[in-house]
Amino acid sequence: MGFVSRFPENEGSIATILKPYPDIADPVSMMTEYVMRSEDSQFTLAERELIATYVCDLNSCTYCARTHQAAAEALGVDKNLFKDLLKNIDTAPVKENIKSILKFVKKLTLSPSLMTQADADAIFDAGWDENAFHFAIMICGMFNLYNRLLEGYGIKSSEESHEQAGQALAESGYMHVKEAAEQQR
Repeated sequence: MGFVSRFPENEGSIATILKPYPDIADPVSMMTEYVMRSEDSQFTLAERELIATYVCDLNSCTYCARTHQAAAEALGVDKNLFKDLLKNIDTAPVKENIKSILKFVKKLTLSPSLMTQADADAIFDAGWDENAFHFAIMICGMFNLYNRLLEGYGIKSSEESHEQAGQALAESGYMHVKEAAEQQR
């Protein structure tokens, strides 16, 4: 069970956290849908899920990391890549230009006050533009928020739930969070 009584064991989610707060659930869901699914980003859907999973792994948020890993795998990312990234970004079998993004979000997650122009320049030097830079920051920030919400509430879930949720994200996107919160009201 989570840290509050309204979360039965293994049944909590972002939707259950946001259920009592519809004024927050709606814009958060729309923002997440936009950042993770919009055609305005240079990142593929798989790359966005990869970045999200990496941020969640850095935060040791098992709930999000396993859910977004399942989404990334459903979108074609090799399941072995995640362990390699945590060991060493430089030797992980991922495109070189994505490594600059992953290094950036790692530093932004673990030591945000130490960010410098050189960190941003590494992204631009890898061929990304300011739009990609913006989306990298948004993905990183959103998943740091979600990790804090889930861990703060003590939400845990089963491996089966992660797989199902990851598949749903890969197939349908993120507006289901808003819809699930509405159904639970």
